[in-house]
Amino acid sequence: MRWCFDLPIGLAIADAIIALILACFIMVFIIRKINRVAAYIFYPSCVCLMFVGYVFTMPLLLITSSVVLVIGMSLILFINASEFRYLFLKNATLKTTRKDKNTKNSTELMYKAIDDAVKSLSRTKTGAIITFEKAQSLDNVIKNGTAINAPVSAELLMTIFYPGTRLHDGAVVIRGNMIISASVYYTPTTRALTGKYGSRHRAAVGISEISDAVTVVVSEETGRISLAYKAKLEPTSLDTFLDDFVYLMNERD
Repeated sequence: MRWCFDLPIGLAIADAIIALILACFIMVFIIRKINRVAAYIFYPSCVCLMFVGYVFTMPLLLITSSVVLVIGMSLILFINASEFRYLFLKNATLKTTRKDKNTKNSTELMYKAIDDAVKSLSRTKTGAIITFEKAQSLDNVIKNGTAINAPVSAELLMTIFYPGTRLHDGAVVIRGNMIISASVYYTPTTRALTGKYGSRHRAAVGISEISDAVTVVVSEETGRISLAYKAKLEPTSLDTFLDDFVYLMNERD
């Protein structure tokens, strides 16, 4: 490096000595590996020496400190790669866990609302048909209904099915935790059903024949609760309704 010879002899010697010491320091740094205390001393020192080398025109010091700084940063990334990866995965897992927890809590609240609503409708013998969309979309079916797009609540369901209201005759369709439509009419099944069943029950079986949806039916004559799924209609009781309903909702094809 020709410019070293343009420096005063004393400054050139100092430049070479400091650069040599810094090079030795990086070797010790590599051998001992990187720890928190060493990093706190090492990096600020390199930056300061770069500044000194630039201000006092000490090229060896400037170049050496720059190279050492780059090597040191590369080393800490290499040595702690596994730790960084662990922290990244931990953070990603934490976010996913929180999201899953929030989804689980929201679903549990929805199930509680459905349980309260269905039991109330059953006790008051208020006819109702509630369909829960699963994997297969019901967009084509709900076209003939009235858009609601409101969060599921027991109060809203009981209001919709209250006798005399404009929406009480059709079915309510729920997607996730939202009531997306009401007063939806299905094509009833043409199959013979064992027992005495009305139009709501036939409609519930009809929608279960063309989709994987779960449909809850409450009889307005007896208050009896039934579940339609995969073209089958099964009665359930007040005590077992929630367990039976959740089981069907979690069932996979």
